[in-house]
Amino acid sequence: MRARSKRLWGVAIAGVLLVSAVTLSAVALKQHADLFYTPQLLAEQGQPEAGKRVRIGGWVQIDSIKYGEGADMIFLIEDGSGQTLEVSYTGVVPDLFREGEGVVATGRFDETGAFTAENILAKHDENYQPRELKNARQATS
Repeated sequence: MRARSKRLWGVAIAGVLLVSAVTLSAVALKQHADLFYTPQLLAEQGQPEAGKRVRIGGWVQIDSIKYGEGADMIFLIEDGSGQTLEVSYTGVVPDLFREGEGVVATGRFDETGAFTAENILAKHDENYQPRELKNARQATS
């Protein structure tokens, strides 16, 4: 086999490996990518298909948290546009989760249009300090 044909085979194999890697990455990203919505986007575009995993972001509306039995809770997410979305969640929420604070809920809409969150992330600004450090700082002041 001449050097030219070896080089051609090497380029062909590298091309096949590159196309395979790109295809595998695209399939993996498509399966695990969550679309991000706000209540306003949902009002404008409509809800995504039932059972599709999405993320809803905004702020927890003041006086909207209602606790049920056990770890069940229902709250409203707003985004400043006047639109809200009711979210039901079962589980322990993060320490930073409270009314008026930012939140991202990952979950699914059911056939009736109700959103059930599987995971709750509380957002915070760059001035975040854990309660322990804040209390320690106040005690030394």
